[in-house]
Amino acid sequence: MASPVGSGISRHTGRPVHGWEHVVLCLEAIFTTPFGSRVMRRWIGSLVPHMLGENLVPSTMLKFFTALYAALVFEPRFHLEQINIVSSADELRQGRLQIELLGLYRPRAHLGDFTVEGPRVITVMGATDGRPIVVEG
Repeated sequence: MASPVGSGISRHTGRPVHGWEHVVLCLEAIFTTPFGSRVMRRWIGSLVPHMLGENLVPSTMLKFFTALYAALVFEPRFHLEQINIVSSADELRQGRLQIELLGLYRPRAHLGDFTVEGPRVITVMGATDGRPIVVEG
């Protein structure tokens, strides 16, 4: 098994993070950053923040899933395989969406080594402040 590459500082705790925990933080940053908002990196981000507040109808859900899938191009260490809606019908009626992203963790994919370490689950849910939160499931 190849050793994971990638480390940083958690924006929530201030502690160093490595491996899978770093991937989760990177995905959170990608999903919450609107396209064009970073001055020197305008191409990084997603369309997810632009869709928050829209009605949960099938066409919006399809656009949302497409925005999530397209944003994953910026994080090659997570290869998406499936998207599941976890919210109950009552939660969806109240506008609360919670989904699971099922995929494969490839710790050295950004270096060209696409060896899979194992399956992983990421839960994406709407927060009270209107920004999506990514949590390891």
